[in-house]
Amino acid sequence: MFRRRGIAMVGMLGMVGALVAVIPATAGESTTRLEWAACPAGVVVPPAVQVRCARVPVPLDYRDPDGTQIEIMVSRIASTKPEKRRGVLMFNPGGPGGTGLDQPGFLAGKGLPSSVMDAYDLIGMDTRGVGHSAPVSCGFTTTDAYWGNIPPYAPDDAAVTRQARIAEEVAARCAANDTQGRLRHLTTANMARDLDRIRIALGEEKTSFYGASYGSALGAAYASMFPESIDRIVLDSNIGDTHLDRAGLRRYALGMEQTFPDFARWAAERHDSYGLGRTPREVRGTYLAIAERLDRTPAPDGLTGAMFRAVTFASLYGEIQYGNLARTWQSYLDPGAAPPAPPEAPSPADNAFTVFLAVTCNDVEWPEDVATYRRAVASDRERYPLYGAASANILPCAYWRYEPSEPPVTISDQGPAKVLLLQNRHDPVTPLAGGKLLREKFGQRSRLVTTDGSGHGVYVLGGNACALNITTSYLVEGTMPTRDTTCRGD
Repeated sequence: MFRRRGIAMVGMLGMVGALVAVIPATAGESTTRLEWAACPAGVVVPPAVQVRCARVPVPLDYRDPDGTQIEIMVSRIASTKPEKRRGVLMFNPGGPGGTGLDQPGFLAGKGLPSSVMDAYDLIGMDTRGVGHSAPVSCGFTTTDAYWGNIPPYAPDDAAVTRQARIAEEVAARCAANDTQGRLRHLTTANMARDLDRIRIALGEEKTSFYGASYGSALGAAYASMFPESIDRIVLDSNIGDTHLDRAGLRRYALGMEQTFPDFARWAAERHDSYGLGRTPREVRGTYLAIAERLDRTPAPDGLTGAMFRAVTFASLYGEIQYGNLARTWQSYLDPGAAPPAPPEAPSPADNAFTVFLAVTCNDVEWPEDVATYRRAVASDRERYPLYGAASANILPCAYWRYEPSEPPVTISDQGPAKVLLLQNRHDPVTPLAGGKLLREKFGQRSRLVTTDGSGHGVYVLGGNACALNITTSYLVEGTMPTRDTTCRGD
């Protein structure tokens, strides 16, 4: 049943025995000893790729560097061509809250060019609070009223008020479950500081970085806080700043309006198979009709209009998901009997939900007045009918128990010109506007590569040959485009 399932909008074999590496210290830094060993179960990589894991100690609170320490687990796929090796390339898949230990192997399995794998040791990681790195939990279950990091679509003011009560309960529960005092220290700035501790532990003078989605915010923060530590930075599918704020969250509605027509055309061309409409306009009408009917009367399996909209939004991340989305729509054109409800259990999305909230709420101040959200929802429901009344709705951040400990990281246009920005023209969660914002803030430190593609993710996953070649050339040869570039569709 959909009401029993967490809808997390987050971003995706080792050898036996331990290898011990003594990393030489750089000036003014202590020697760090990393023990490379088999990775935990569940860290999946393609066949014939060897991955090892290690733990890097970092301060829980950087204002007290000698105080409580936590450990960040990192993974490494080492270059097998020492004569071609340039250094290390760190990865972050987004979230915040997405596990990243398997990200290098995942991209390798999707076709990461061998020239990149030769040039770098590929470094994945679970950022602080995630998975194997001092994990945190708000205690979410499969039966919670809170079922997604993007608030539910609010068809009227009363729905915003109902969600406010849920948001307040979630904020209180997160604080009550924070028995180790970790939540307040989950911030983008601290994660950027962790990146530099990892660089030092690896014995590298500089590091390269690839970040997608929220990973673009982390990479932007790192390049701004540690400009002398960066080598080559690639930021893919950009949220537009070093943090997610209300403006960034509300851009999700813009992204859906810009991306939905791609699915509508796809479905219209397959009307004889799915019956969703013979024209894109008819497909849009089908979406609105199903959503509004479910607003009035949820389906037998518990699916509401808000959940239906969220499922559709998440399925616009890539064309590979269009077939399943079309079949889902079919099932709600003529819904059947409800399946049995599973018993209450810990939510598999608990950790991802918790980290998303902690980082998002800690990075910036959020309005506390429910009326502010009601006005925004009413405005965006008109401006962006498909999803505006969801992304403008109220988050637990309105009731968060921790105040931001420092201002959000300001993007600096001073520093080496080593930031390559990648952006699909149609992206449901990080629309083109985010890429343009980062380009403006970085100034001449960056170049923007825009593709005519649709979906979330450009490099390797997006399928655009021009963008693939530009990015690979930059990572391997250091060739930055001389100007902003548009890559036409294949």
